Amino acid sequence: MLEEFKKFAMRGNVVDMAVGIVIGAAFGKIVSSFVSDVLMPPLGKLMGGVDFSNLFINLGSESYASLAAAQEAGAATVNYGVFINTVLDFLIVAFAIFMVIKAMNKLKAEEPAKAPDTRACPHCLSEIPIAAKRCKFCTSQLD
Repeated sequence: MLEEFKKFAMRGNVVDMAVGIVIGAAFGKIVSSFVSDVLMPPLGKLMGGVDFSNLFINLGSESYASLAAAQEAGAATVNYGVFINTVLDFLIVAFAIFMVIKAMNKLKAEEPAKAPDTRACPHCLSEIPIAAKRCKFCTSQLD
């Protein structure tokens, strides 16, 4: 069983997938930081000084000054500001992956179909060059 697992784990596809997952996780952290630390503060400033990560709806009867205070008190909250940040994270990651896939598809675009350089002899159906005047297999005169 150990040998079978080793054979499975060392396949090229599994190693490639593992590298992709590790890079994807690191990229996800970069995007999360970009959204919460770079993108959202100016957006919040433009919207009148709103801190999106602190937007929440308190489901209890008490009021709290911040999300951290509500969470510390154990209050039930709907954290829609954090949700907005997470949706933006997802959209940026999805767009980045779309662009990478698009670039990869462009790089490996299929070459246009090459015109055939052989044809079938109408008499013996053997493959002969298109420019042939006589079939080399059955010696028939060709058009």
